[in-house]
Amino acid sequence: MTCHGAYPRTRLRRTRMQGWCRELVAEHRLHPSDLIWPVFIQEGKNTETPIPSMPGVNRITLDILAKKAKTASQLGIQAIALFPVIDSKLKTPNGDEAFNPDNLVCRAIKEIKNSVPEIGIIADVALDPYTSHGQDGIVENGQIINDKTVDILCRQALVQARAGCDIVAPSDMMDGRIGAIRAVLESEGYQDTLILAYAAKYASALYGPFRDAVDSKKLLGKADKRSYQMDPANSDEALREIAMDITEGADMVMVKPGLAYLDIIHRTATAFPLPVFAYHVSGEYAMVKAAAAQGWLDGEAVMMEHLLAMKRAGARAILTYVALEIAERL
Repeated sequence: MTCHGAYPRTRLRRTRMQGWCRELVAEHRLHPSDLIWPVFIQEGKNTETPIPSMPGVNRITLDILAKKAKTASQLGIQAIALFPVIDSKLKTPNGDEAFNPDNLVCRAIKEIKNSVPEIGIIADVALDPYTSHGQDGIVENGQIINDKTVDILCRQALVQARAGCDIVAPSDMMDGRIGAIRAVLESEGYQDTLILAYAAKYASALYGPFRDAVDSKKLLGKADKRSYQMDPANSDEALREIAMDITEGADMVMVKPGLAYLDIIHRTATAFPLPVFAYHVSGEYAMVKAAAAQGWLDGEAVMMEHLLAMKRAGARAILTYVALEIAERL
């Protein structure tokens, strides 16, 4: 870096002395339109069910969802992401409920589109909320079967598009699923449906509270997802995954988790000329909330710092469970 002056002629603190000046020279900013609100939805009426491992986050019914989606839109949030809690009676080894055109997610999409048509809807394309074993794919002889899983993911994405979803978001990490889903959407006349590819999704220990929320943790048991989610030790591999998803037709790509993988966000944003999203995941959220509850830190200030770090790394938008409260503060 070239030196542009020496002390005392140059005093770098000058621009930091006053709040108005700090605002003027800030290199990065958070705005409500940078935030995507992930929502856990459940069956029923007028019910909110707290998630113990995610303080402040509830599973909500569709009537409440419609009201909260309106609030999110009024706060400047441009999109919400839907994650369903499926009745255990509907879970099967192949996750058949995922492609039921009248499933919880499809009804939620229609509910929001009727109530708040101006907000974008992102639907998760993955089988783990729907399978009786908690994996994101079809299991045969203890192995996750890639191509059979992709066939079902295509059917899932199609019913979501037909319901009115704006963005389908494959989070499963199967090989070839972006190209297959893009081909199906094109052939069925949904060429304008966007694909947000979870292109670099790591096999992270930070997903525990999320799995509690969608009720898949106990089904997964001692099994893991390391045969398809990425090894946390690897970064070059992430760029290969991302390049492949872009080639297959992704419109934007996701790095997940966000805070623990700022280097991957930065490398992706530098290497590829398309929007990079980050997921501020449940474990990252829960740790801050737990520490704040003990009075050990200022939870809201830390959340803001985390989100700003992801923006600084190159994220264009961030999925975060604090979207509503941060948007209100902003």
